[in-house]
Amino acid sequence: MSSDKGLSPETIAITAGRPTVGPDSSLNHPISLNSTFVAGGAVGYGRYGNETWLALEEAISALEGGRTLVYSSGMAAVTAVFSTLPVGAKVIASNQGYSGTMTLLNNYATANRLKVSFVSVTDTSAVINELSGATLLWIESPTNPGLEVADLPALIKAAKEKGVTVAVDNTFATALSQKPLGLGADIVMNSVTKYLAGHSDVVLGSLSTADAAQFKTLEDARKFNGSIPGPFEAWLALRGIRTFPLRFQKSCENALELAKRLSAHPLVRNVRYPGLVTDSQHEKAKAFMKSFGAIVSFEYVGSAESTDKVCASSKIVTYATSLGGVESLWERRRRWPIESSSVPETLIRLSVGCENVEDLWADIDSALHAAK
Repeated sequence: MSSDKGLSPETIAITAGRPTVGPDSSLNHPISLNSTFVAGGAVGYGRYGNETWLALEEAISALEGGRTLVYSSGMAAVTAVFSTLPVGAKVIASNQGYSGTMTLLNNYATANRLKVSFVSVTDTSAVINELSGATLLWIESPTNPGLEVADLPALIKAAKEKGVTVAVDNTFATALSQKPLGLGADIVMNSVTKYLAGHSDVVLGSLSTADAAQFKTLEDARKFNGSIPGPFEAWLALRGIRTFPLRFQKSCENALELAKRLSAHPLVRNVRYPGLVTDSQHEKAKAFMKSFGAIVSFEYVGSAESTDKVCASSKIVTYATSLGGVESLWERRRRWPIESSSVPETLIRLSVGCENVEDLWADIDSALHAAK
């Protein structure tokens, strides 16, 4: 079942990636457990394609506005993009982005595989100045975990004028908040593990592009690097997408309310959430974002050790790494050695779920006081 272009995202999430409708046809695609295919068809081999992957790819494509490839993890998708670059290519990326991506880029730079320039994505002029001689601009916005917002329209326009490929990590914002391909970006990456699948039971990633040649290049990277998804994981993620808009809307509503309350809490400082009118990123974000996501970051007024105690003291919010599920999670990000040194030691990243907001607030307030 294909989705019409004029449909809303809420409808697309439910209708895209369905089997063809007919008498006694299945409403859902089955899990295709095949590694081998009879010769003469379009697939050829189990590492090249799968019916269940395709259904998930169709759904994400309809949301993002470009053809999609699904990978075995978000980092597999990120690696696929970097693997297509020539040796010595210059890459521009955020200096406070996702630690996995930053670590990978630092490893490439150390091995002289790529030249990497880390910049503050909030400084539009500085990013544009770095574009000369670059091959790829990797934009993460909002950034993880600082929630810095890049001026996507301006940066994409400037990069394209200089012939620089633009890839956007859309994991935090999702296609419900912003559509980078519609703004002119070449590639959009999603950690499907997070909001798209949404139940903390899948590890997957995706790349979407509107460029046929770019799609072929990324498809070959998946085939020959072997970073393919499992059919069962793809099926679970597709099932998750059916409720994605509902979950994301509720989480965003909760996040805004919690950000407001955290801003007034005596044991908290420097609350980061682009949806707050007082946030330094708000005016920029509202110019092109439809919503502001469900991640709130803030600093605890105390030591790193007491911040860890805050996270360990909650009863509803789980002390864990990851985000984007129906349940709320938080952690002190600098507990990870690979986290950027620019991230404050007491910064807590809170992934807001779909629980009752009053229950969440009571739990958060209690945990903050428990470590005092």
